Amino acid sequence: MNSITPHSVPQYAPNYLQQKNINMDEEIRLFTNNKDREKYDNMADLFSIIVLMEHLEKAFIRDSITPIEYTPQCANLIAKYKTTMNFLADSVKDLETFMNDYKLTCPAAVNRFKIGVPATYEHAVEESNGNRGKATLYVAETVSHFITLLDTLRVNRLAVDDIHPLLEDLIKALNNIPGMSSDYEAKTTVRKWLIVLNGMKAADEITSDQARQMVFEIDRSHNNFYRWLSGDHHEEQD
Repeated sequence: MNSITPHSVPQYAPNYLQQKNINMDEEIRLFTNNKDREKYDNMADLFSIIVLMEHLEKAFIRDSITPIEYTPQCANLIAKYKTTMNFLADSVKDLETFMNDYKLTCPAAVNRFKIGVPATYEHAVEESNGNRGKATLYVAETVSHFITLLDTLRVNRLAVDDIHPLLEDLIKALNNIPGMSSDYEAKTTVRKWLIVLNGMKAADEITSDQARQMVFEIDRSHNNFYRWLSGDHHEEQD
């Protein structure tokens, strides 16, 4: 059995190895004040949220739950994850570090938290019957979300909490379009930027270079979407 060294103890964990004259009959406490107690409570919540998300993702993949049941539960866990990580901003560097420290292996949860939206927003779930009226509505909504996002970027509203909801609306709208594959260029572009923003805080802003690149890619996706609607489903992939 490997011995524990001071270097193997996470920076936010109490290190009793450096203490002398430890009473082996005395209960070891993780905290000595309310601030530390709240920190460890939040860390316990984070651990639980990660494990729950892993089980939820696997249940959805195995058709153990329906998309209608999965979507609100997943969105709820994502919101709780973001809130808890904000509480732990001074204690936990990032998700991967936390999971490594506590020997957590939850790849499905990591992927979902990185993207920041439920799988049902990413990948189409076919409806039981077609509806041309709904399809027309979905196209109109998608165009509207493209324009809103581009306008927001062009007036230099670059905060994460300004842009992220618009990307989320756009990926949801694209997902509703009948006949559009999950690896369609616009979906891939939006997912990429969702991952970028999910690695930032709500009050953070993307750089001017990032904004310029996002405008370029989203505008290109917007134009490709019109070509897709006109029957050209084989736009070039960059």
